[in-house]
Amino acid sequence: MRVLGVDPGSRHCGWGVIDRSGARCVAVAWGRLSPSARLPLPERLGEIAAGIAAVIAEHRPDHAAVERVFHGVSTRSLIVLAEARGAVLGELGRLGIGVSELAPAEIKSAVAGSGRADKAQVARMVALLLALPGAHPPADATDALAAALACAQLEGFARRVGPGR
Repeated sequence: MRVLGVDPGSRHCGWGVIDRSGARCVAVAWGRLSPSARLPLPERLGEIAAGIAAVIAEHRPDHAAVERVFHGVSTRSLIVLAEARGAVLGELGRLGIGVSELAPAEIKSAVAGSGRADKAQVARMVALLLALPGAHPPADATDALAAALACAQLEGFARRVGPGR
């Protein structure tokens, strides 16, 4: 199973693709989309949607995991983050990619064992679990890989225990 993880943002939108085979997960690719901050918001959102479409065309994921919005520094930043997330979800929907929406605590718990893990702990576990030798993806891409990894682990768990358990 190939999973695309997305950490949405209007300035930097991280993405990461992993393959899961049995209990093993391997990083395929990662990066971040960074439209010019000088562009009006609608154009930045369009670039993010187009960038996600290009990642999907290149890597052909079976499923996607997108981090849920949980809080923002300000109401304005929260709204803009939600709009970026909407652009990503809209593109995933348009392309027919199934989506799991995961809360940050779910991702942290699945990857680092604690829903209160800090960014450094999550980054270390992502590098360890995906065997990223010396590779240091940008923070946004690391968060996206964590979302993909959490989704793959949760999907694998659901398959092992069966539906509704």
